[in-house]
Amino acid sequence: MELKNKVALVTGGGTGIGRATSFELAKRGATVIVNYSSSRSDADEAAQWINSYGGRAIAIQADVSKDEQVRSMIQTVVQHFGTVDLLVNNASITKHIPMDDLEAAAEEVWDELFDVNVKGMFYCARAVAPFMKKKLNGAIVNIGSIAGQTGLGSSLPYAVSKAAVHGLTKSLARALAPDIRVNCIVPGAVATRWWAGREQEMSRLAPHLPLQRISTPKDIAAMICTALEQEAMTGQVITVDSGQTM
Repeated sequence: MELKNKVALVTGGGTGIGRATSFELAKRGATVIVNYSSSRSDADEAAQWINSYGGRAIAIQADVSKDEQVRSMIQTVVQHFGTVDLLVNNASITKHIPMDDLEAAAEEVWDELFDVNVKGMFYCARAVAPFMKKKLNGAIVNIGSIAGQTGLGSSLPYAVSKAAVHGLTKSLARALAPDIRVNCIVPGAVATRWWAGREQEMSRLAPHLPLQRISTPKDIAAMICTALEQEAMTGQVITVDSGQTM
């Protein structure tokens, strides 16, 4: 599938991997909807940058953990652009909790992370599915994490939520076939604001990776766009981590 002239929604599209993906989609000719929950200035800036370079983008606020806000966002997109062809389920949150501190993994932490990281991706996929099915062609990419494969991450609930995203990908791929393809890109360590304050830890990690480099948001964005383009691929969970989990 060519991305040119497609309408693409990127959740959490104003920062980090989402921002890089918004830019990469625009470079490939897509109209980009930059979704944000609270990072309005970042999302507006990303959309303005795309428009200033001859692309087409708008920023739209919605908390993906709220189904009614997701449905309202999609209706706004369809009113403006007629449909949604592509969805990048990127919006995610975490809480930094030592893995062995089970008491700190309180009920509200589990609920908050699953509401955004898992249910939010489902709500977005469900909301766009009718429009993709109407055109008999759509593609969704969910953003997972190696935490969901290794069980080790910023917190136990985060790792489990990302394992759930990997499972959600396969279930949605079956539920939405043959008209909609659903795949998952699984980053390892990526140089984003999530590592703010831990740059030394990142620099120590890099030499021990087979490729001896930390992935950039642009690396992940390129793979997301490639997955969106593949018409013979669905239900796949693809790791992009410089060999971190080899």
